[in-house]
Amino acid sequence: MKFIKIKLIAVIVLLCVMFTEVNAQQRIKIDGVAAVVGDKIILDSDITKYKQEIESRVEGNKNFNDCNIMEDIMIQKLLGHHAVIDSIVVSDSEVSSGVERTLAHFKSQMGDMNKVVDLYGFDDLQDLTDELSRIEKENLLIKRERESIVKDVVVTPEEVRFFYNDLKTQGDLPSFGIEVELSQITIKAKPTEQAVKSVVEKLNSIKKDIENGYSMRLKAILYSEDPGVAQNGGKYTITRQSQFVKEFKEAAFSLEEGEVSEPFKSQFGYHILQVEKVRGLQRDVRHLLIQPKIENEKLIAAKEKLESVKLEILARTITFEEAVVKYSDDEATNLNKGKLVNPYTNDSKFDLNKMDPKLFAQVDKLKQDAITTPFFEENREGEKMYKIVKVTKRVDAHTADLVKDYVKIQELALQKKEQETLEKWYNNHIKDTYLKLSEVYKKCNFKYNWLN
Repeated sequence: MKFIKIKLIAVIVLLCVMFTEVNAQQRIKIDGVAAVVGDKIILDSDITKYKQEIESRVEGNKNFNDCNIMEDIMIQKLLGHHAVIDSIVVSDSEVSSGVERTLAHFKSQMGDMNKVVDLYGFDDLQDLTDELSRIEKENLLIKRERESIVKDVVVTPEEVRFFYNDLKTQGDLPSFGIEVELSQITIKAKPTEQAVKSVVEKLNSIKKDIENGYSMRLKAILYSEDPGVAQNGGKYTITRQSQFVKEFKEAAFSLEEGEVSEPFKSQFGYHILQVEKVRGLQRDVRHLLIQPKIENEKLIAAKEKLESVKLEILARTITFEEAVVKYSDDEATNLNKGKLVNPYTNDSKFDLNKMDPKLFAQVDKLKQDAITTPFFEENREGEKMYKIVKVTKRVDAHTADLVKDYVKIQELALQKKEQETLEKWYNNHIKDTYLKLSEVYKKCNFKYNWLN
C-alpha cells in the first residue's frame, strides 16, 4: 500500500549498530562521525551495517540509500534521547530478560557463545552481556517513548469507513492472503513408570557422586540432555525474574551455595541442579537434565488411538469438539475446543503463507472442515505426540472488503493515524534537539526537517 512506509523497528537498528559504539572514542578515528542527535552518536559504519541488515530482511524492496538509512537511525536516536528527558522507566528485570533472549538467539545461530564473543571483539561473555544490557535498555526506552506518543490515538468507525473508501477510490485496496482457523487433538506418548523410575535413580546416583566430590560440569557434559550443555556445561546465571520454568527457579532459590537439589520434574524432563555461587539477587547454577525414554510401542499406540478417534468423528458418533474434551492431552487447547492461537497475533487466524512450515505442509491443501491424518510432532520440551488438525474455517485470498475484513481495515487505519501522530512528534522535537550532521548528509533530501 502506497501510504504505508516500511517501518524499521528499534531492535533492528540497535542490533545492527550496537557494537559500533563500544570504545567509541577509539573507533571514531577509524569510522568518522556521521551524525550526533542529542547525546547519541551515529558512526559511518552504522549506516553500512544497517543497510546490509535491511537488504537481508526486507524482501522485494532494495531501494534504500544512505540518506534513507541515516534518517531511520536518526529517528531512533531522537526517540531514545527524549525517552530519557521524559523520564521513561525501564526495570532491571526487563533488561535482564531481554538480554537472556538475545544470548539464547545468538547461541542458536552460532552454537558457541565464545564464537559470538570473538566475532564482535569483546573480552569475554560478561563484557558482551554488559553491552547487550545497555542496548536492551535503549531498545526498551525507544519502544516505551513511541508507545507513549501514540497511546491516546484511536480511530472511529467513521474514520475507518473514510479510510477504506479513500483506498477504494485510489484503487489501492490491499489484498489479503489465504487465512485458516485450526483446531487440534493431541495424544502424547508418555513414558512408563519404570522409565521414570530409572531416570530418578540415575539422577540420585549422579547427585551422590557430586556430593562426594565429582565435578557437576563433567557430569552434565556426559549425561545431560539439555541442548545447551555443549556450550555452557549446564551453567546458567538466573534471577527470580529470569525466563526459566517455575520448578527450576524454585529449586535454585531453595538451596545454599554448593548444595545439590533432589531430582525434580519440569515440562522438559527430570533435573538436578547445584548452586555454584550466590551473587546478590543472582545465582550461578549448573543443572543436568534427563528425559525418560519413550518406547516405540507407546508412539504406535498414540497414533493408532488418534486414527480411531478420527474415524469416530468422520462417522459422526462424536463431534470434533467433544473429542477434544474426551481425548486431547494438550493443556493449552483442550479447554478451548482445541482451537489453536496464532502466537504472533494472539488470535485464531493464521495466514497460510506465514505459517510454520510443518503445519503448513499438513493443512495447505485441506478445505474447510477437513481433518488431517495423524502426524508426529516433538515439541521443544522433548514431548513426543501425534496430532490431528481440523480446518474449522478457511478464507481464500481476496481484495479487502469493509464488512468481511473490518477488523483488519481498522488496524490499518489505526496504523496510519499512529504514523501521522509520530511524524508530527518528530517534526516538533527535531526543532528542540541538538543535531550535527557531517557534510555528506547535509546534501540529503530528508523527509523530516533535520537540516533546519
